[in-house]
Amino acid sequence: MALLGAARASAAALVVAAFAIAGAAYAQGTTGDTKPYDDKLLRLSEILGAVHYLRELCGANDGQLWRERMKELMDTEASSALRRARLTRSFNNGYRSYSRTYSACSPSAQTAIARFLAEGAEIADTLAKTAP
Repeated sequence: MALLGAARASAAALVVAAFAIAGAAYAQGTTGDTKPYDDKLLRLSEILGAVHYLRELCGANDGQLWRERMKELMDTEASSALRRARLTRSFNNGYRSYSRTYSACSPSAQTAIARFLAEGAEIADTLAKTAP
C-alpha cells in the first residue's frame, strides 16, 4: 500500500515538473525541437514506460495511470511531431525493455519499481527547480 502512495506522489511530481518546464520554456520563447533538459525528459519518459509495465505486472491495478501521465507530459512538452515521437519512443523503450526482462512479478521487479519511482521523483524535482 505504501508503494501505491509513493507511486501516486511520484506521478504528481512528474506532472508538476512537466508543467513547470513547459511554462518556463514558453515564458522564455524557446523554439525549436530541442531543449537543454531533453535528456532528463527522455529519461523520465523511459521511466514512465517501465513503471507502467512493471506496476501492471505486479498487480498494482493502476490501470492507465502511467500512460495518462505520459500523455500529460507529451501534451505539455511535445511542441512538434518529432519531439512527440522522441518522447513516445522513450516511453515505449522503457515498457518493452522490462517486458522482455520480467514475465512475472518478483522481488527484483518490485525493487525495480521502487528505484524507478525514486529516480523519476528526483528527475522531476530537478527539472522543476532548474528548468530554464
